[in-house]
Amino acid sequence: MTMATNAFNTFDAKGIREDLSNIIYNISPTETPFVSNIGKRSAKNTYFEWQTDALASAVTTNAQLEGDDVSAAAVTPTTRVGNYTQISNKTWTISGTLEAVDKAGRKTEQAYQMAKKGKELKRDVEATLTSSQVAVSGGTTTARKTAAFDTWLTSNVSAGAGGGGYTYTTTPITARTTGTLRAYTENILKSEIKSTWASGGSLSMLMVGPVNKQRASGFAGIADIRVNSDGKSQAAIVGAADLYVSDFGKVDVVPNRFMPEDRAYLIDPDYVSLATLRPYQAQQLAKTGDAEKWMMLVEYGLQVDNQAAHGVSRDLTTT
Repeated sequence: MTMATNAFNTFDAKGIREDLSNIIYNISPTETPFVSNIGKRSAKNTYFEWQTDALASAVTTNAQLEGDDVSAAAVTPTTRVGNYTQISNKTWTISGTLEAVDKAGRKTEQAYQMAKKGKELKRDVEATLTSSQVAVSGGTTTARKTAAFDTWLTSNVSAGAGGGGYTYTTTPITARTTGTLRAYTENILKSEIKSTWASGGSLSMLMVGPVNKQRASGFAGIADIRVNSDGKSQAAIVGAADLYVSDFGKVDVVPNRFMPEDRAYLIDPDYVSLATLRPYQAQQLAKTGDAEKWMMLVEYGLQVDNQAAHGVSRDLTTT
């Protein structure tokens, strides 16, 4: 087939209007299952504290003489621990001209960037709290850092050969040594659930990255019926979850895109909270020219009420 002689076509014509969709398509994930499921509290200082305690071990030798004169037993004090708040921010600058021109997909660049930066900031918080970050007290040249969830867990831990733990007095300050990687198995999960239950924990959530979510889906204890929270009514777990039926209760398996792939968290959401000193807020900064400067920030920290309520399997293969 050939084009008709002297046919005027789009290749030669001038003034054809562009066809630009008025929608900006962005599929970057914004789910934050860890932050969405844990508790919330307000912080009043950059270093916030709480106390933990435990009952004495049960014994079978507690038999006393009739009329026995008792002596005072030593009392074990509570343990006082704490964490630091961390400031995270996002900044952007919009020229006056860009704000004035007609744009596709958004009415104002400022409003669009504010919404976008807010989502990015929430992703940063999720990734930070589920990471291996230890606490940093900070100073005039060093930013404060909050100790992440993994760094608190010392009681119910499964690690690869040679893997060490975090060290701390009142807050985690020293990173751990990575152990030999091993595949995540149902035996590892069952051992951790048993250990946490024996410590007094009442687990309701297993949180894993995508690789180990697929592995966990093949475990024998996964129920045939999948349980999903549709957001229409109050639910204990936010987001889609598989149900694992263990010897010590049902555990929802929740995938998390932002947590490290090399670990699996067993979580009791009732014993971990996000502490907020300054909530999410957008601030317009001083104008220094023909542009507007903005900053969005949040100041937050993590409170792990009692680390024995949770468990973790570390040093897992990531492929």
